[in-house]
Amino acid sequence: MRLAGPLAPLRNRQFRLLWTGMSASLVGDGVLLVALAWQVYDLYGTPAAMSAVGVALSLPQVATLLFGGVVSDRLDPRKVMLASDLLRLATMSTLAVLTLTGALTSLWPILIIAALHGAAAGFFGPAFDATVPKVVPADELVAANSLDQFVRPAGMQIFGPMLAGAVIAVGGAGWAFAVNAATFAVSVACLLAMSRIPLTDSPADSSSESIWQEMRAGLSYVRKHVWLWGTFLSATFTYLLFVGPTEVLLPYVVKHELGGSASALALVLTSGGLGAIAAALAVGWFGIPRRFMTYTYGVWAVATLAVAGYGAASHTWQLAVACVLVNGLEAAGTVAWATTKQRFVPDRMLGRVSSVDWFVSTALLPLSYALAAPVAAWIGVRETLIGAGLLGAVVTFGFLFLPGMRRPERELAYIEQPSTDVPAGTDLPASIDVPADTDVPADTDVPVGSGVPVGTDVPVGTDVPPGTAVPAGTHVPLPAVDREVVSA
Repeated sequence: MRLAGPLAPLRNRQFRLLWTGMSASLVGDGVLLVALAWQVYDLYGTPAAMSAVGVALSLPQVATLLFGGVVSDRLDPRKVMLASDLLRLATMSTLAVLTLTGALTSLWPILIIAALHGAAAGFFGPAFDATVPKVVPADELVAANSLDQFVRPAGMQIFGPMLAGAVIAVGGAGWAFAVNAATFAVSVACLLAMSRIPLTDSPADSSSESIWQEMRAGLSYVRKHVWLWGTFLSATFTYLLFVGPTEVLLPYVVKHELGGSASALALVLTSGGLGAIAAALAVGWFGIPRRFMTYTYGVWAVATLAVAGYGAASHTWQLAVACVLVNGLEAAGTVAWATTKQRFVPDRMLGRVSSVDWFVSTALLPLSYALAAPVAAWIGVRETLIGAGLLGAVVTFGFLFLPGMRRPERELAYIEQPSTDVPAGTDLPASIDVPADTDVPADTDVPVGSGVPVGTDVPVGTDVPPGTAVPAGTHVPLPAVDREVVSA
């Protein structure tokens, strides 16, 4: 049976293995999300301790992201992901042993293990982003990104938290850490089963450039495109405002203000995961709107606004509704953003651009975690969450109005715009209007007075006589147009 819609990329063995391994490790991440918070609050009971763990986890990740992008462009990204998974397997195994033997009596071992775990994670994200367009056909990128956004909430917010709640209830947090380690072992097995991923051809010999030169080249490329650096900065300030308060204070609200259990926190996160899955599937089936940048920023702004619902909720089910909105709309925007980035950024630059994306977007996460507890102590836990949602939404939507932010959607009216083909050798009569995006093949005669509108591709050999209207945006062939030019 032939797979269709968002499931189509699973026909590809390489992507199927990549997706399966990532799915397993994301279930482990969901287990860690609950187990780590529960262990820290059991030991210390204060948001300040959880803030310290958040800083330890995120700061090394931010520090290694740029190197992760360069390494992913120079080496087989599969091996980069493999090394990242092996190190995280080791960190989670160590944390499990320390917890189960009763040796985890201080916060310092948790901080050190979290730092190593975060540093390894910094290499995985850019490598994964660079791998997807290498193993998936261009016309299946939207579906592949939808599957990515499907499995992330499914693993991190549904199956992972549910599994964590059950394991913690039966055996404690130590066994939950052991389960997390096992999921990385599954991911390692899948990556080993994949074939080698060929390096992307580059117009220049990358071996003659140092890592620092390649890193600067990636940064230079990003600086040239408002839609890239503007989106990265938007995420930087939005994540500063809401990620720390959400991850530090939401477990506190469930445990200490609503008197809930680990299962209650798992229920809230599971609800958000279901919302994200529904959104990812919808985008996978129906595609991305014509104004894809406007759409991306619109749904992200509303998703951030919904964070205020965490502060306003007085019951667990209300937290769950807010989580559905936050994660569902976030996933819908992320599918569109990932596809836009993969369509417009040249393959040889994608690993570095993705690493800059991850680096800039998460640069202030350690500060977000660090500020969450003192701000909550100053103005209150619920007030912090409400303020984070309101301010974050305004900041997110405001970046849409940077000059040049919507240029990609103006140049590409629709990601998969159909075209009309004119057979080679066809004689077009005088004054004919050739529709936009029509492919006019070689040796076609375009007579005097014909209108050739924006977006028409006029190939080599086509006779365009004097008087023919060839407006701005028409592609008159030279050597092959690089995506770097299209997105300039």
